[in-house]
Amino acid sequence: MARRRAAAPPTQRLILDAGAVIALSRNDPRARAFVRRAIELDAEVRVPVVVLAETLRGTQRDGAVNRLLNAISDSAPIDEAVGRRAGALLGRADRSDTVDAIVVAEAVEAGGAEILTGDAGDLMVLASGERTITIHVL
Repeated sequence: MARRRAAAPPTQRLILDAGAVIALSRNDPRARAFVRRAIELDAEVRVPVVVLAETLRGTQRDGAVNRLLNAISDSAPIDEAVGRRAGALLGRADRSDTVDAIVVAEAVEAGGAEILTGDAGDLMVLASGERTITIHVL
């Protein structure tokens, strides 16, 4: 009798890049659906601290982003392992977008994650060969 393979457990982490944070702060239905599903699966929703620097400007216009951040995520401090991994990813891909590299490195160092983005170009190149990462484009 053939044995059935157990389904892989759902990804336990969803990482948002700046494009995803902006889309969510604008109430984008597709972005909201991704986050809602992650919450239903009890996945951790994270925003790397460098994404905060990309999306917040210290003005009243930050209100929508701040409400979003308070509702769904923890910011992820950058530790040495993430920094080293980001540097290695940049070197391997011959790229210079540090923020995107940190987003991908956060996913790699977590043992795998899904990344939600508005622009997958650099992320796809940086995540090339990383089988534990899935990139979703809004």
